[in-house]
Amino acid sequence: MQIDRLIQIIFLLLSHENMTAKQLAGELCVSTRTIYRDINILSVAGIPILSQKGYGGGLSLVQGFSLDKSYFTQAEQTNIVQALQILKSSNYPDADKLLNKVAGLFSHHLHSQWLEIDFSCWGSPEKERSNITALERAMINHYVITFTYLNTELSVTQQRVEPLKLIFKSHAWYLVGYSQTREEIRTYKMSRIRELQITNQLFDRALPEDFSLTPAYREEDNLPVFRLRFSEKIAYKVYDEFQEQYIQRLDDGTLEVTFRYRLSDWTFLYLLSFGEYVEIIEPVEARTILKEKARKIFSMY
Repeated sequence: MQIDRLIQIIFLLLSHENMTAKQLAGELCVSTRTIYRDINILSVAGIPILSQKGYGGGLSLVQGFSLDKSYFTQAEQTNIVQALQILKSSNYPDADKLLNKVAGLFSHHLHSQWLEIDFSCWGSPEKERSNITALERAMINHYVITFTYLNTELSVTQQRVEPLKLIFKSHAWYLVGYSQTREEIRTYKMSRIRELQITNQLFDRALPEDFSLTPAYREEDNLPVFRLRFSEKIAYKVYDEFQEQYIQRLDDGTLEVTFRYRLSDWTFLYLLSFGEYVEIIEPVEARTILKEKARKIFSMY
């Protein structure tokens, strides 16, 4: 569409001091005649475009021109900056530099004073930022990566992965990639990745369009049904941790939570974090496992 092309021309001229009509035509896959026609339309619309002939000449915007005078409203500028602030708060590498560039591009001090978001964990996130920067390079260039990983079964494994996507969900970064060892798409929590290395091996694979970080569990997954009963004293945490559709308030004020999950060390460590305020009703096997873990903890003291 012509309007899209006109906007692209403005952005290209904003990011380059000078471009020829031929260069613009090559970038936008149109003829130079079309570019000259578009330039005339933009000039009539009030976009200050200069045209210089001869060696070193070309098309450029008047020095000091910024988008806030032509395309984005004040509200749209603020929304863009706030979106970048959220990206910065999630510890994405160099987001602060991009934020400063965009604020400068709009020629306004647009940093929001009423909103502050901090997704980071207590402690330094520097290593995680370094890993994200490395993963960005690996994904763009399609390099296979290797790393050691602490999985939910509390064991350390060696991984060789084709990195496909980074996802920020809830309060953490996740890497989605194809495990060459398991020969399947896997999800890795960034905070558990250690000794990440980029190899020279290239891959050619894309993430399936129907991929979901939290796929719905099916009956055939054979995951046991957990039925948990929580004290009302810890109701605030129950509603923080579980979706409301899984929670039922009983007549005595206790909360019953029903959901499907695997029997794993991570599951029981998680349940132990609720202390004496949770009781496993079902499955019986889970009651036995948790009782044994509690006995071992008691024996330490």
